[in-house]
Amino acid sequence: MCSYEDIEDQFRFLGADFLKEFKDCCVIQQFEAKTELMYEGQNVKFIPVVLTGLVKVFAMNEDRELVYYFVRPKQSCIMTFSAAFRDGISRVSAVTEDPTEVLLIPVHKVLRWMNLYPALNRFFYSEYDLRFAEMIDMLNKVVFHRLDRRVMDYLHQKVEITGKNPVKVSHKDIANSLGTAREVVSRILKKFEHEGNIRQNSLGIEVMVPL
Repeated sequence: MCSYEDIEDQFRFLGADFLKEFKDCCVIQQFEAKTELMYEGQNVKFIPVVLTGLVKVFAMNEDRELVYYFVRPKQSCIMTFSAAFRDGISRVSAVTEDPTEVLLIPVHKVLRWMNLYPALNRFFYSEYDLRFAEMIDMLNKVVFHRLDRRVMDYLHQKVEITGKNPVKVSHKDIANSLGTAREVVSRILKKFEHEGNIRQNSLGIEVMVPL
């Protein structure tokens, strides 16, 4: 769990004047699961920082999703931040996976603060480093891993991110996230279940094998 105070603590080294302006201009909003926060082509007006919940960041290609990364509590969407420095147009979509609370920082304020408080770059540099590593890992899996391994990796990731096992996720959601067909995912999950690697029931998919 994360709160506004946790985020504020990350920026306390910038001083009281910054913290006052930060608190005055930021907005906290709550969203239900499966809520679209951003779509490709949208004008970016806010940079989000997740307080609670989970956000999926992805792009669409011929009606299929390509998931870039998940934004967890105390993290931000660096693709949104990047858009603010280009033309202000988002090149990704973002959807909540769970009920999610988000801190919204106005883009014009961030651009101003970058000049007034250069040390603020620390936060965004660390986010760039994290996202770059995640996207490289995602590309390696797409290119080098068999689909059945990618499905199991996805389930392990969901367990790790949510802290829940079983995880409530549909075959269609898995297929969309991995850029494949639901029928293919269903066959792989049936195979996993037969091998004793997972259990499926009304609570979701329970992963039986360790990471």
